[in-house]
Amino acid sequence: MDQKDVLHRYLKSARQALLWKLEGLADYDLRRPLTATGTNLLGVLKHVASVEMGYFTSVFNRPCDVPLPWFDEGAEPNADMWATAEETRDDIVACSASPSAGWLAQCLLSRPNRVPLGQQSASSSFRVASLVDR
Repeated sequence: MDQKDVLHRYLKSARQALLWKLEGLADYDLRRPLTATGTNLLGVLKHVASVEMGYFTSVFNRPCDVPLPWFDEGAEPNADMWATAEETRDDIVACSASPSAGWLAQCLLSRPNRVPLGQQSASSSFRVASLVDR
């Protein structure tokens, strides 16, 4: 099994586990703030999906075709950590389902890529492996 298959399987498995934890919960339980910052369970799913999309599309220089308005200039701080009234459960689940499947097949894990936040360049496979191990 090559690195892409391992990475895709890991991401898919982690995403399925998160979705499983939310299965059967009422909308109230999914949206109820659980911290002082307003984080709720749908927000955790939204955050995980958007970080995956943002990080990997940036590192592998691929366009992100899913709008992420919570990262726009002027967006409320930590807006990716909670679901708004306008965002449905289905919207957020759909956002979480799309990230790695299509673009990962096109990525070259062995070539150096620039990791966001000013870190030094290293092979993508090294960075991905260190992320997966955490």
